[in-house]
Amino acid sequence: MSTSTHDLTHDLEPLPLHVVLVPGFWLGAWAWDDVVPHLGAAGLVPHAVTLPGLGDVAEDRSGVTRDDHVRAVLDVVAPLEGDVVLVGHSGGGAVVHEALDRDPGRVRRVVYVDSGPLVDGAALFPDVPAEAVEIPLPSWEDLAAQGSSLEGVDEAGLARFRDRAVPHPAAVARGAVRLGDQARLDVPVTVICTSLPSEVLRQMAHPGPPLHTELGSLDATYVDLPTGHWPMFSRPADLAEEIVRAAQA
Repeated sequence: MSTSTHDLTHDLEPLPLHVVLVPGFWLGAWAWDDVVPHLGAAGLVPHAVTLPGLGDVAEDRSGVTRDDHVRAVLDVVAPLEGDVVLVGHSGGGAVVHEALDRDPGRVRRVVYVDSGPLVDGAALFPDVPAEAVEIPLPSWEDLAAQGSSLEGVDEAGLARFRDRAVPHPAAVARGAVRLGDQARLDVPVTVICTSLPSEVLRQMAHPGPPLHTELGSLDATYVDLPTGHWPMFSRPADLAEEIVRAAQA
């Protein structure tokens, strides 16, 4: 019995649209728990990532490097069939940008959540002492003083954050970003601005201080979602909606 081309085409199902979620400092995949169901309900396939050294307080973080974090993201992406969108929150933004640089043809779009891509050679915290192995979660007061607003996170959310946070590998924080493929600049990005208005960020989107970012060289769409630095805790449904909109653009 012969099968028509029409029948074969009809039987083919569209490939899924994958969203790889990379959290910032001190966080594991759990940080996206309130976002993931909304992404799935919208038809996306979410993959929340726990980067090396951030799975448990008892882990040995002495040998964890930036390259380990980048490779962990690439390992998640490698077996996926279909389009891939990378989402990086805070310090995770620099990680997904390096992952993009390693394989730009594999990525449909990058979404930066209160974050952005660093330029080649820049580091998030270059002044972290060489002898430091890990960076514990600071006090709420210190975080606020550093510009990491906790706006919108209730007491239960803060308690969960504090209870589940894991010290961040120091070598990752002080390690320099390494980029080499200019094709990364051709991949569209969405920047979800939560603690800093897009109007302000646009003025800072250049390679110099204080941000040392490549945003000004990218095909970037800016979205304002006013809240603090951790929208996955303060406005998870709204954050998911913006990620879906970006992924489907």
